[in-house]
Amino acid sequence: MDNATSIALSRIIAQTRAMDVTATNLANAGTAGYRKERMLFSDFLVREPTGTGDTRLPPGGRVMAYTQDRATYRDQSAGAISRTGNSLDLALGSDGFFTVNTPAGPRLTRSGHFERATSGTIVDAQGQPLLDTNGKPIQLAAADVAITITADGTISSQNGTIGRIGVVAPADPNKLRPEGDRLLVSDSPTQAVAAPKLVQGAVEDSNVQPTTEITRMMNDMREFQFTTQFIQAEADRQQSAIDKITAQRS
Repeated sequence: MDNATSIALSRIIAQTRAMDVTATNLANAGTAGYRKERMLFSDFLVREPTGTGDTRLPPGGRVMAYTQDRATYRDQSAGAISRTGNSLDLALGSDGFFTVNTPAGPRLTRSGHFERATSGTIVDAQGQPLLDTNGKPIQLAAADVAITITADGTISSQNGTIGRIGVVAPADPNKLRPEGDRLLVSDSPTQAVAAPKLVQGAVEDSNVQPTTEITRMMNDMREFQFTTQFIQAEADRQQSAIDKITAQRS
């Protein structure tokens, strides 16, 4: 395979990944607390060999620039806050995450849709318990009716204080790994957020802007099509050259 085709293929692989990321963003435009992802590309430079083992460029030599998918990062800008009227719905007005207990262990989320299970435990839409500052599920008594949640996460009812909702922040936000569309796994230690600025009866919307993502998807598609056309044209050129050489020798 010649250098031009190899370089073009590296671009196609990167563009395919970019389209996958944009499609995931679009699919989660309505997911509460979702934060869009972005790709980070760079050039991977390779010097053409001189044929003598000398790494210095000969006169007229070139450096080949391959496209490299360096990383995928999460845009940490906050989404808009929407009022729901549900007393157990919560929005975070600061950095940080709620913690829910899943079968695979504690997971972080900014999706603030919570409800009371039949057992009295506060759970998310998947029935996973919301944890307090001590890492324990928050339990409501049958008599706890008028639920109040303050900005610092303290939850109480007409019968008194029940507990405090745990809000944590990872030491390195870049080491968060998605698990599904709402949950995150932190590969770095977490610490409690002192002032989480909780808003009761509201949720944080996704920070995805559909119009922007659709435009990005269209640009990615155009670049992908341009590159595939280039590869096809290069293949046709090579085949034509082979046919001419074969015809001359026959």
